[in-house]
Order: sequence, then C-alpha cells, then structure tokens
Amino acid sequence: MRDQVIVVTGGGSGIGRAAVLLAAGRGACVAVLDRDVAAARSAVAEALARGSANAAAIACDVTSEAQVSEAFAAVQDRLGVPAGLFTAAGIDVGGSAHEMSAGTWQHVIATNLTGTFLAARTAIRAMVESGRGGSVVLCSSPAASVGLAAGAASAYSASKGGVSALARTLAVEYARSGIRVNAVVPGPTETPLMWANVSAADVGSMRAVICGEVPLGRLAAPEEPARAVLWLLSAESSYVTGSHLVCDGGILAKACISV
Repeated sequence: MRDQVIVVTGGGSGIGRAAVLLAAGRGACVAVLDRDVAAARSAVAEALARGSANAAAIACDVTSEAQVSEAFAAVQDRLGVPAGLFTAAGIDVGGSAHEMSAGTWQHVIATNLTGTFLAARTAIRAMVESGRGGSVVLCSSPAASVGLAAGAASAYSASKGGVSALARTLAVEYARSGIRVNAVVPGPTETPLMWANVSAADVGSMRAVICGEVPLGRLAAPEEPARAVLWLLSAESSYVTGSHLVCDGGILAKACISV
C-alpha cells in the first residue's frame, strides 16, 4: 500500500484510528477525517511515526454534505486521489423505539447511513474520474442482521442495515469501474463507542457479561477488525467485492438458546 492514499472517516479513535495506523505501517498516505480535530492530529502524528509516507488531519462532520466535499477536496490537494476509503465514523444513541424522538432517529441515520453514503459517493466519484479504481470498505455491524439482546437499538440497527445494503448495491454498480466495495462487520470491540450507552460505573460489570456471551470469550482489540479492513483495502482481496467480512468473535454464529 506504499504511497497509496487511504481516507478514514472517524479516524481519530477506535477502529478507524487502528486502521489509520495499520495503513501507515504499510507506507500509505493517510487522511484522517474526524469531527474531533485534536484526535485526528494525534492519529496523524502517530501515523507519521509508524511510517506513513504522508498524512493529513482534516476536520469533517460526515452529516454535512458541504464538509464532506470540502474534506475530500483537501485530501486531493494535499495527498492525491484516494485509492481506498474506510467509513468508520458512527454513533450509537440508544433508547426504546416508543420513546425515541424523531430528531434522535434522524441524527443516527444522518451520521451512520447518510454520512457513509456521502463519504463513499465522494470517494467513488474521485476514483471514477481518475480511472484508477479503488477499494471502499463500509463499517456495518452484527446489528444489521440480528436484533441485539439488550434492545433499545432500533435506530443504530436500521442505520447499519442500510450500510450493508449500500455495500452490496455500490459493489455491483461500480465493479466495471474497477472499484470494489465491501463491508466489515466488527463485533464487540474495546472502543469508546462500545460504551456509549453504558454508565462509567457499569462498564466493568457489563464487560464481564459481554465476555461471557461472546463465543471467543472476550472483546476485540481495535486492531483486530482493523486488520480485516486493511485486507479488504489491499490488493490481497482483489477478487472480493459486495461481501461482508465478519469479525465478531462468533456472535452471529451463536443461537440465543442454551439447549
């Protein structure tokens, strides 16, 4: 991946940041797009130390079409045409469906689904215009396929179901342009987003519960699903498109009953 331009939305933390650093270790030029500019700059500094050929931190709220357009324009000005995109930006705002406001629903959909579309559309446009093709990896979730046992995840699940559908449709639409589109499906991962709806006092006990429910018996480190992302971005997966690479510790394979 040396000198290839890899863009990561939500690259300042979590799985996005881990993907940035892994790409940097392969010599890629990395663009870190994040609402938190300080976090993006921190990721860039570490990426350069890890061997990135070049790196840029760019402020971007993926819910804003204008900001996404401006961010990708800055990427091309500073680094060049994207060869790869990983859409890691996302939020999880829980709540029972009958109590959820339309505003909360729209905020989750705007971030997780529309934000993913805006980033993917802009990256694909640049890839088509360059004629070089590329690889796009969208971040889905097990919640796209099954209802989470804890409930209160209707907006998040709907957004990720949309992301999964988007990955399939974009893959078919742009295959002849040399652009591959896939989704990664991370399971429980030790990131800030994992505990977005859990009070600080309950994180320890909830972690123990989750470890007991995951077949592999633990949460993933961010680098584990990020390695799956890097494989999908790289030429090693050159005949893979429209697929979902599940990296969930076995939870989608597990039945909910014990007999």
